[in-house]
Parts: sequence; structure tokens; C-alpha cells
Amino acid sequence: MSNRAFAPVALAVALALAAASQLVTNEYFFTAGYTVLLFVILATAWNILGGYTGYVNFGSAAFFAIGAYTTVALYNAFKAPLAVMIVSGTLVAGLAGLGLGYLTLRLRGVFFAIASLALAVVLYVFVVNWDFVGGARGAYILQPRELPFGLKRYIHVLYAAMVLMAAFALVVARTIETSAIGRGLAAIRDDELAAECAGVPTLRLKILAATVSGALMGMAGTTFPYYLSYVEPSAAFNLSYAVNAIAMPLIGGMTMWAGPLVGALLLGTVQQVVQVTVSSEWNLLIVGVLLVVFVTIAPNGIVGWVQRLKKKR
Repeated sequence: MSNRAFAPVALAVALALAAASQLVTNEYFFTAGYTVLLFVILATAWNILGGYTGYVNFGSAAFFAIGAYTTVALYNAFKAPLAVMIVSGTLVAGLAGLGLGYLTLRLRGVFFAIASLALAVVLYVFVVNWDFVGGARGAYILQPRELPFGLKRYIHVLYAAMVLMAAFALVVARTIETSAIGRGLAAIRDDELAAECAGVPTLRLKILAATVSGALMGMAGTTFPYYLSYVEPSAAFNLSYAVNAIAMPLIGGMTMWAGPLVGALLLGTVQQVVQVTVSSEWNLLIVGVLLVVFVTIAPNGIVGWVQRLKKKR
């Protein structure tokens, strides 16, 4: 399927999911669906830099928090509409990714990974001491009383928004993967020095990947304050976002757009089931166990394993 055909199909599926959700009577479906779709966006965003390019990003929670606290700042400033918050948070996180990439991606190896982790620590300290967004005590966000399209609860709005944002992230990832940019990123991942010798603009492509990845992660966090109605630094910078953003592409497959989607749907669904039946404290343990199992059995992820089986047949 070409990129021109894939984008409208993804949008149609997203709209169908958002519309079909009105037939669901169990309200927990929307809460669980929102969380799983959030992980779809985070995993897809991480994979653009970590999977396509080969540069590991440990600062996923930082970009997620940038999107969340952009929403808090705009809410405190002038009660901006949700659409404005989503666009603004995406742009601010993209600028953060651009800055981080420009300053660190001239270096190779683990330097970018260390810098991304340092970014999360620096931003955490900054937010804790920023009184305008609540600082260490956190901030309350009141959900609007008037809902569009006759919806009954605001979680329905957030779920529909997350469906559309997840579809947008997948379209962006697939477009990059099947374009000349994706081939350039794959060359960087395989052998960056050889790619430079072949004339690939490695620095430009790496900065582009860091910008797009950061923007999508920030987009995932823009609706988070409305989802909780209260946000504080330890929630926005939660370790689970960074861990899941890395584990889900590894489990699903890192070199293709469908890998993060499969990994996020599988792992996110398992976590939601465990959270309801056992305890949310088991989530990171489950991530670690599944990560070890899949890395051992299927190093190329579930999608890579399925493709290998097809080739053998």
C-alpha cells in the first residue's frame, strides 16, 4: 500500500474506532484504551530515532512531560482549547528534540543516550521549582463541562483525540520508513561512517529524526493533565514511560513501523489486565520478563519473526 493510500485508510480506521466506541457501555474501556494508545504513540515516536536510526533515547519521559506541562502552562495562562494545547505541546517538544539533537548528535555512541537521560533530570528539577505550573505540589486541571458531539464524559473526548493522534503518529512513521529519509536513517543505523562516505547527510537526518521523535512524544503527553485532572512532576516524569517506550518496539520489532504498534498493543493490553486483576506494581516486572523472553526467542521482534516464517514457507 502506498503512502497516499495508507494515510486515508489509517484516518478512516481511527474515525471508525472513535465512532464505534460510542456503542461501548463499559467506561473502563476508554481509560484502558487511552493508556494503550498513549503507549502506541510513545513507542512509535521512540522507534523513529531508536529503531530507524539506531540512537537510543532514554529521555522519553522528558519529552512526554514537556507536552504535559505545556498544556498546564497554557491552561493556567488563558484556558486554551484542547486542540491548541495539542499543537503547542507538539511544537515545543519538537523544538526540544531539535535542540538536543543539534547539541549531541554530532557525537556517536552512547553520548546521545546519556544526554537524553540528563535532559530528563534537568527538566524534572526545572519543573519542580516552577511555581507557575504547580512546582512540586502539582497542578489541578478542570475538565470542561460542555462536551462536543453529545458525548457524556470527557474521557470519551480524550479517547477520540488519542485515536486520531495514534493514527497520525503511525502515518508519520510509515511515511518516513518508506521514503528516502527512511533509507538514509537505515544506512546510518547499519554503518554511519559508510553512509557518510556514500554522501548521506547523516547529521541532518539524525537531527530531523530527533525532532520528529520528540514532537510525537510531546504530543502523547498533551492530553495527560486532562486525563488525570491533576499532574505533578513524579507522574509526568514516570519511569514507566521511558521503559515502555523502549521495550515495546523491541518486542514488536524496531526496523518497521508496525513493530511498535504490535508491541504496544500486546504489552499495553497485558499491563491493563494485570493492573485490574493483580496490581499495577507488577507492570515493570512484566515488561522486564517479556523483554528478556522476546529478545532471546525473537531478536527482531514479533513482526520480524513473522516475516522470517513467511520467507521460510
